[in-house]
Amino acid sequence: MSWQLPLFAVLVRGPSMAPTLHSGDALLVRRVGRVRPHSVVVARFRARPDLLVVKRAVRPQDGGWWVEGDNEFVTDDSRAHGVADVIGQVVFRYWPRPGRLG
Repeated sequence: MSWQLPLFAVLVRGPSMAPTLHSGDALLVRRVGRVRPHSVVVARFRARPDLLVVKRAVRPQDGGWWVEGDNEFVTDDSRAHGVADVIGQVVFRYWPRPGRLG
């Protein structure tokens, strides 16, 4: 049996979520029970299970989620890698500009 804390932290790397999030932003993430469309989430692409990403949940698809970045010029999301499995939902940015994400 594996036990995990309900909250964990991640650090944003890269420009795919600009202007909402920027490289270097530190986030607090709640392990997912239920995901809503338009939520900012942490996920793993089924085609790239080694890659942990911060993206926006767009819609449920094929038992997972279609996720996209907020930066329209960066397409390293479901458009390139397919469906993702959501691990958690971002609830708070604690560094460098503290704030709740909606």
